[in-house]
Amino acid sequence: MRRSFVLTTLLAASALSACATTPPPQTGNADPIAVTETAAPAPKPEIGDFGFDVAGMDRSVKPGDNFYKYANGTWEKITPIPADKSNYGMFTALDDLSKSRTRELLDAAKGDPNSKIGVAYATYLDQAAIEAKGLAPIQPWLTEIKGLSSKAGYAALAAKASQAGVGAPFSAYVGPDDKTPTVYALQTSQGGLGMPDRDYYLSTDAKLVEQRKAYQAHLAKMLTLAGEPNAAARAAAIVAFETQIARAHWTRIESRDANKTYNKMTVADLQRRAPGFDFATYFRTLGANTPDVIVAQPTAFTGMAKVIGAAPLAVLKDQLLVRSLDGFAGVLPQAFDQESFTFYGTVLSGTPQQEERWKRAVDFTSEAVADDVSKAYVAKFFPPATKAAADELVRNVTEAMGRRIDNLDWMAPETKAKARAKLAAFTPKIGYPDRWRDMSDLTITPGDAFGNMLRANQWQQRYNVQHLGKPIQKWEWFMTPMTVNAYANPVMNEIVFPAAILQPPFFDPNADPAVNYGAIGAVIGHEISHHFDDQGRKYDVNGSLTDWWTPQDVKRFEERTAALVKQYDAYEPLPGLHVKGELTLGENIADLAGLTAAWDAYTHAYPNDQKVIDGFGPEQRFYLGWAQVWRRSYREANLRQRLLTDPHSPSEQRAWVVRNLDPWYQGYKPAAGEYLFLAPEQRVRIW
Repeated sequence: MRRSFVLTTLLAASALSACATTPPPQTGNADPIAVTETAAPAPKPEIGDFGFDVAGMDRSVKPGDNFYKYANGTWEKITPIPADKSNYGMFTALDDLSKSRTRELLDAAKGDPNSKIGVAYATYLDQAAIEAKGLAPIQPWLTEIKGLSSKAGYAALAAKASQAGVGAPFSAYVGPDDKTPTVYALQTSQGGLGMPDRDYYLSTDAKLVEQRKAYQAHLAKMLTLAGEPNAAARAAAIVAFETQIARAHWTRIESRDANKTYNKMTVADLQRRAPGFDFATYFRTLGANTPDVIVAQPTAFTGMAKVIGAAPLAVLKDQLLVRSLDGFAGVLPQAFDQESFTFYGTVLSGTPQQEERWKRAVDFTSEAVADDVSKAYVAKFFPPATKAAADELVRNVTEAMGRRIDNLDWMAPETKAKARAKLAAFTPKIGYPDRWRDMSDLTITPGDAFGNMLRANQWQQRYNVQHLGKPIQKWEWFMTPMTVNAYANPVMNEIVFPAAILQPPFFDPNADPAVNYGAIGAVIGHEISHHFDDQGRKYDVNGSLTDWWTPQDVKRFEERTAALVKQYDAYEPLPGLHVKGELTLGENIADLAGLTAAWDAYTHAYPNDQKVIDGFGPEQRFYLGWAQVWRRSYREANLRQRLLTDPHSPSEQRAWVVRNLDPWYQGYKPAAGEYLFLAPEQRVRIW
């Protein structure tokens, strides 16, 4: 599954059209009554005069030198990053709005003992009760870990940890089989690291070396807080063990290749390839009783299993111990909660201050009892008229993508026909699912914050594994309606837009259409084009991972994508740290293609739009809409982490994709020599 990707109040259903007073009906032979129609004022957009915040621009910057700064420079200068954020922009602002709205629902429910969401929320909020219980709620689990007496029982214990939501050496989940997407399959991938990526263990970069030392100190502190002796030495042993695991890991670039990560084998074959860890027991304990498994990184599994087989049992137990304390820190005494935040929030992401408890309670409840919260959210905050308007935009951008495919000069006719068939088979999902999961068997108990989190994690894992042997559930979503994001799922051949992203600055029915198409239209195009990016293109009309392009098509496509990799490799957001063009390729293709399709959709829907608003013509307004949604400032630690791990380019560089698009040049007239200027033959053109 691929994922792509403030502000104001809910869009009212009546805001979609202006209305006029209606004259009274005429009856009999009476003289007609003179009636003067008075049009109601046109509804104003939530942002500025036409949907864009002109005051946030910095017009001292030439668009051709830095279009992001030109569109957003003043906003960036005057908008601080809140103390509880690692970065701040349009996504985070909308996320705050989503949390506030959800809080309103949960506050109303928390006094009702029969409300599952109310009880979950109120119990998480009650820090005094959590503090009073100390480690007693988690103690049975910690005792079970410490009581493991032989390596023979490690795989089963690791599986129980995974069921509890605690990081284990290998992740396992059930999803559609990429090559037979009509059935579910057990799938597994590398894990076992407490820091975000192998580079955090292996790089000699001074900043990462510093964070590595802080990680070891953090592990020692957590062990000490739990009353464990010899904490420093035990922490050092955990870091040494995880460093060996990191050496076996595939890179993120290797792990995004859909073909390389599809390795179907029997569990017995995996065991032969990777002795040292009891995979059969691990999967069986998870409830995944199936003879076959799809392994994402087989050589990493071989290396990791060897490391695990050679590791002392005490180190394996200690790793599960600290991972459990970190995983449940939010429902443990304050000392654990604060220490976990200090490392993961402040050291790794640069965030000075932890979020208020109510925000974290909203997050917990929205994840633990997701469908119950979601139903209440969409009933109050997502009117049908917004969904209908978004449906129309999706149709228009999808049709534009079809026209783009028809007019390609590098794709063979037979491949075009298959691409068009794939496009026609898309399932767009807008706002929220058309059915909900039954969570009635999830037990939420007043006063038991730890137990509620544990049972919710176990419910989610059990629900996932129970898909084995069942028909594909195409109605399922992998984001909640409260999520400010969107995603494309090539195996399901679907594009998904949660309710929370369908509001300003992404979408406002009262905004200028050019701004809407440059914002949510481009996001829609982004998700559509993920199905045709360097990995999504490998899935056919049925969502099956298969080779359906001609060799000549692949060659010409890869020539174009190589130019995009080179373009992004050149960007250096932090001194000495560049964007990884190969890691971010799929998202960069989707940005480029999404904007291209959205512009075509806009000009097709509004072919005669030549109006000028506040001095901006249609091309200019369209790309301002795009730039505005990427307003975001980062703390250095967070930006560093993203450059190492995130398949998305930073927001500033995402705005720069306009340098490849001819309509941007028509609108802004950048000159040769300006930083973003590319001669026509240098512009990357794919879809």
